[in-house]
Amino acid sequence: MSLVEIKGLTKKFGNFTALNDVNLSMNKGEIFGFIGPNGAGKTTTIRIMLGLLKATKGEVKIFGKDAWKDAVEIHKRVAYVPGEANLWPNLTGGEVIDLFLKMRGGGDRSKREELIKRFDLDPTKKCGTYSKGNRQKIALIAAFSSDADLFLLDEPTTGLDPLMVRVFQECVREVKAAGKSVLLSSHILSEVEKLCDRIAIIREGKIIETGTLSEMRHLTRTNLTIKTKEPVVSLEELKGVHNLHEYDGELSFQVDTEEMDGVIRYLSQFGIVKLESAPPTLEDLFLRYYTRAEQADSRLGGR
Repeated sequence: MSLVEIKGLTKKFGNFTALNDVNLSMNKGEIFGFIGPNGAGKTTTIRIMLGLLKATKGEVKIFGKDAWKDAVEIHKRVAYVPGEANLWPNLTGGEVIDLFLKMRGGGDRSKREELIKRFDLDPTKKCGTYSKGNRQKIALIAAFSSDADLFLLDEPTTGLDPLMVRVFQECVREVKAAGKSVLLSSHILSEVEKLCDRIAIIREGKIIETGTLSEMRHLTRTNLTIKTKEPVVSLEELKGVHNLHEYDGELSFQVDTEEMDGVIRYLSQFGIVKLESAPPTLEDLFLRYYTRAEQADSRLGGR
């Protein structure tokens, strides 16, 4: 049975449909990426998973329990980090971490101390004096010090510098190695690409694609850079070739994966001297799926 099972999830605020028939499943020990621009429905989904919002329609189950009816039981095994950590301004960072851990049954004190050092946090300062990044560190330290089975991380690296983002990524890999599960909601695509086993792309409240990065790449394009002995002619007319550019005697372009064999055969007659290939990044995939969806919308709207 899946750790998280979401079926037909719909959420309306008045006449506005924030989520429209969302289906997701997440396995134990998995890092699941949930990506989309701001306003796509990521945070609404997570709030329903936490039992903070009630679904208009559909079913959300975590650990086999109903996210709304059994929220208290579910919370005992879940750690949540929002994108904007609002803390008590008159408590110190250390006091807030201790309060969160006490609410969860105590947590791991040695892990707490280790994470305070790794995240380079001064726990003696009052929260009202902390920067946004330091407030985010407190939420992350409290979460990773707990013995949760599921980590719901909603834009968790907001405000962190690159060094602290690296520490965060190490922590995510460590909880996965311990058999825990992570839902990582983010619009920072490079972060998701480095960490996640599977990914769901959400657009305007609808899931438009779900799968592993390799499964998604199979449906998209590869980036090629090539240099040949003789000038290549009519490459832009070849099926599957896109975004052709020439710079300093080299050609760079994208090739539809299913047309790769034919394109390489065609190029070989010009005497290949150099060939560099790079798989599409998550950003490439994301933009392509979004462009496709927008084109489909415009076609429907034009009828």
